Amino acid sequence: MNHKRDLTFWQMWNLSFGFFGVQTAYALQNNSNSRIFATLGADPHSLSYFWILPPLMGLLVQPIIGAMSDRTWNRFGRRIPYLLFGAIIAVVVMCFFPNAGSLGLKTVAASLALGALCLMLLDTSLNIGMQPFKMMVGDLVNERQKAKAYSIQSFLCNAGSLVGYVFPFALAFFGVSNQAEAGVVPDTVIYSFYICAALLIGCVVYTVTKVKEMPPKEYAEFHGIDLEKTSGKKESSNMFKLLLKAPKTFWTVGLVQFFCWSAFLYMWNYSNGAIAANCWGVDTNASGYAATAEYQAAGNWVGIVFAVQAVGSILWALVIPRFRNLKTAYVVSLLIGAVGFASVMFVHDPYVLFVSYFLIGAAWAAMLALPFTLLTNALEGSSRMGTYLGLFNGTICIPQIAAALLGGTVLSLVGDSQPAMFAVAGGLLLLGSLAVSLIKK
Repeated sequence: MNHKRDLTFWQMWNLSFGFFGVQTAYALQNNSNSRIFATLGADPHSLSYFWILPPLMGLLVQPIIGAMSDRTWNRFGRRIPYLLFGAIIAVVVMCFFPNAGSLGLKTVAASLALGALCLMLLDTSLNIGMQPFKMMVGDLVNERQKAKAYSIQSFLCNAGSLVGYVFPFALAFFGVSNQAEAGVVPDTVIYSFYICAALLIGCVVYTVTKVKEMPPKEYAEFHGIDLEKTSGKKESSNMFKLLLKAPKTFWTVGLVQFFCWSAFLYMWNYSNGAIAANCWGVDTNASGYAATAEYQAAGNWVGIVFAVQAVGSILWALVIPRFRNLKTAYVVSLLIGAVGFASVMFVHDPYVLFVSYFLIGAAWAAMLALPFTLLTNALEGSSRMGTYLGLFNGTICIPQIAAALLGGTVLSLVGDSQPAMFAVAGGLLLLGSLAVSLIKK
C-alpha cells in the first residue's frame, strides 16, 4: 500500500468545495459589516470596535475545534461533524443579522447591541464550519500535493467571495430596493444574506457526502505515526505546552501574518467610507451620512471592487505554483498588494479602483495558500495537526483584534480620513514582505 498516495484533482476539489459556501457567507459579512453598523447608527470612530468580534470568536473557537476534532473518531468522520454543525448554526443566524434594525427596537444602542450579538454568533458558527476544511487538507493530502490542494481551496474561497460580494449590487440591478428608512438595512443586503445562507448549507452538504475521512489506523500510517509508541503515552493536550514545542515556522510565518491581517482588517473596515468619500463625495464625518443614497450606492460598489479583488486572487493563485521558491512568491505577492492598498487613497474614479483591488488580490491569494502550506509541511508527523492549526489561527485573529482596537486612534492620527487608512494598510503589507526573510523552511 502506498501510504503517501496522490489524490485526483476532483478529490481535492470535493475536499474543499464546502469552503465555497462558507466563504460566500463570510465575504458577504465582510462586505456588509461596516455598512450594517453604520446604518444602525455607529460612529465612524467606533466602527472598528465591531470588527473585534469576528477575530475574537476565531481566536476562542478555532483552537478548541482543532483540539476536539483531533480526538474525534466516529462514523461521521473526524472533522466533518464540526463543519456540519457550524454550517447549520450559521444559516439560522444569517437570517437574523441583517434584520437587527427592522425589529422595532426603540434605541440605536439596542439595535447595535442586537447586531453585535448576531455578528458574534455568526462568526462563532462560521469559524466552527471553516477550520475543518483547512485541517482536512492537512489530514488527507500528502506533502507533495499540499500546495496544489491549498491552491484549489484558495480558488474556491475566492470564487465564493466573488459570489458573496456581488449579491447586493446584483439585487439592486434587478430592482430590489437599495434604500430604507434611517436605521434599517436595505432589502438588497437582507435578501443577500438569505441567498448566501442557502448556498452555504448546500455546498457543505456536498462535501459531507463526497468526502470520506481516514480511520485512525490508516491516518497513522499515512502520517508516519507509530501507534505502538504513542498508545502507551498520552501526548500533551495543553495548548500552552504545545505552543512551546511549536516549530519555528509557526512563529516566523505568524509574524508575517500579523502585518498582513492587520492591513486587511483596515480594508474591510474602511472601504465603504473611503470609497463613499473619494468617489461619491460623501462627508463621512457628518451626522446621518449612512442614510444617504450615495453612501448606500458606495456600499454596493464595495462589493464590486471586493469581487475584483477575488478575481485578482483567483488568477494570482494560478501563478503562485510557478514560483520555484515559496518565499519569493510570498514577498512578490505582498509587495503587489501593498501598491494596491496605497493607490486606493488617491483614486476618485470608481472604475479605476478595479486596478487597485485587483493588485490587492495578489496578497490575498498568498495569504490563503502559503502560510498553511509552510506550516503543515513543518508539522508533518504530528498527531496534533488540528490543534496546531487552531492555534495558528491566533496569528490571523490577534492582529485583527489589535488593529480594530487601534482603528479609531489611527483614524484620528491620519486626520479622520478613511482613504488615508489605505496608506497605513499598504505600509503594513510592506513590513510583512520584509518579515518573510525570517521564515526558514
